Amino acid sequence: MASASGGTLIRFRIMAIFSGTMMLLLCFVEIPVKHLLNNPDLASNLAWIPVVHGFTYPLYVLAAIQLSIQARFSIPKMFAFILAGTLPVASLLAERHVVSRYR
Repeated sequence: MASASGGTLIRFRIMAIFSGTMMLLLCFVEIPVKHLLNNPDLASNLAWIPVVHGFTYPLYVLAAIQLSIQARFSIPKMFAFILAGTLPVASLLAERHVVSRYR
């Protein structure tokens, strides 16, 4: 298995942590407030969360693809890393997996 360069690994780590944090905020703060509390004022204060998540997820996907290509991961493993960004906590677990493998 090839090694990923330091910049690629750092980029993936940053994007995985940031995207995972935004996914947690989206799933456990913004969506419940919007749909369960039915408070439009509070929901409007949290309207930035899905926007930021929408910008960070494609960057996470690009970082995962770049890491997968440099580390010569298989196609299914690359798709697993990409899909990890769609589940709460999964991108954080993927980041931990990559760090434990390359450090």
